[in-house]
Amino acid sequence: MGEADQVAAVPRLRWPTRKVLAGYGADLATAWRVPAVKRGLLATLLLFVGSLTPAYLPQNSPWWEPIRSLGWDTWPAKVIGTALVVTAVVLLVDAWFRLRPGLYLDFKHWAVGLIWSLPLLLAPPIFSHDAYSYAAQGWLLHNGLNPYDTPISVLPGAFADQVAWVWRYTPAPYGPLSLQISHLMVIAGGLNPYFSTLLMRIPALIGVALIVYFLPRLASRLGTDVQLAAWFSTINPLLIIDLVGGMHNDALMIGLIITALYLTHRRPGQFWLGAIIVGVAAAVKQPALLAAFPVALIGLPWQWNTQHVLNKVARAALSSVIAVGTFVVISVATGLDFGWMNAIDVPGRVVTLAPLSLLGEGVRLLCVAAGRPALGSQIAGGLLVAGVAASAVIVAYLAVTVARRRPVTFLSWGYLVVALLGPALHSWYLLWGGLLLPLTKPTERVQTVAVVVTSVLLGYGAGNLAWRNDTGIALGLAGLALITTLLVRHVDEHRTRGARG
Repeated sequence: MGEADQVAAVPRLRWPTRKVLAGYGADLATAWRVPAVKRGLLATLLLFVGSLTPAYLPQNSPWWEPIRSLGWDTWPAKVIGTALVVTAVVLLVDAWFRLRPGLYLDFKHWAVGLIWSLPLLLAPPIFSHDAYSYAAQGWLLHNGLNPYDTPISVLPGAFADQVAWVWRYTPAPYGPLSLQISHLMVIAGGLNPYFSTLLMRIPALIGVALIVYFLPRLASRLGTDVQLAAWFSTINPLLIIDLVGGMHNDALMIGLIITALYLTHRRPGQFWLGAIIVGVAAAVKQPALLAAFPVALIGLPWQWNTQHVLNKVARAALSSVIAVGTFVVISVATGLDFGWMNAIDVPGRVVTLAPLSLLGEGVRLLCVAAGRPALGSQIAGGLLVAGVAASAVIVAYLAVTVARRRPVTFLSWGYLVVALLGPALHSWYLLWGGLLLPLTKPTERVQTVAVVVTSVLLGYGAGNLAWRNDTGIALGLAGLALITTLLVRHVDEHRTRGARG
């Protein structure tokens, strides 16, 4: 199928008449007939059941009553729950790999994502407690307290009891709009801690819907591989687990950024609209501001002459002013102002997968063993600062060398650099730039690395749950071994198809 046919295959946004709804139903039925889609649904069903485990359920969760009444709070039940999660991750990865040849061409990506997401819609937060923090911060706002100035622990009770200990005593690092959305969800949840937390999935789902709808269209307009974008980005297991299951506010931020990129690429003269959307995204999560720069450059072919360069610089400056101005207006309108600046260092206060965070922790432990704990802490902190500085230099270099011709590529690479060299790294941070990676026309080697990283992060998530569930690391390692086997098989099959094609 040619590119023109691929573009035509994308359903246009229309009023949901009976005929349109029938078409959506037919798309769902077509996707359901694919065996790998059913396997993915089984995986998310197992993930839902396995998530009802002590590792990720706070003690005041309403799930505890039925779990204890059924005798599922024992160590053998923990082992079974962990095994279900590991099995779920392996099955989901396998289903993802199997769908690559026919996705988008033979059946719709959105239908697959919807089917896989259904079991997670009522599940507690998957692989993360962040959504509980969102609810607790919304509870603070409901009681007239500013989460930027007041830690969650100030209001002890059911909301605070859901939050992980390490985050009960820190200010909120999120954007002001994100906090007000959390407040709205708390009200909609009837001030119930658990229901309020589940409703945090609504803004996350809105973000995912924007990603699923606009990203393949953006890929088509950029002349990149639409099928790759649909496969790698819109049904990526990390997106399903972290954004739908984990309901992170990163979903809404990413969705708004992709919307801004698409609308600007469609009408480059209206880049100001994209800049406004970027400002709204930054009010959800501040890293979105980086997108103001490429939004200004979309649709402007590069020419080496003074007038053209000055025009690009002026547009970039104006776009940044509009985005920052939108962010400022929202900050003031919400009454929260800029207190998030007090929490810039909050994500880096714990050891994460960030390379410099792991290196710093290793150095710190060595210094502690040598009787120099203060020196170890200084070196670890210095490494984090050096990482931030290095990422700023690299992003600036990419802005000069890459952005002028490939602004979307600049944004993808820039976000990946910021995530990898930042003080904290979680799997959903890599989605900032990772979901845009297919739009950069990546080589086969880059695609393989991206798939490997995705698979390893999924294996890490399953192993981390096994550790937290006091079931040892054997199950986690077994899951990682199975994922590795699937990965090797997928890479070999993909290369064979490429050689034949």
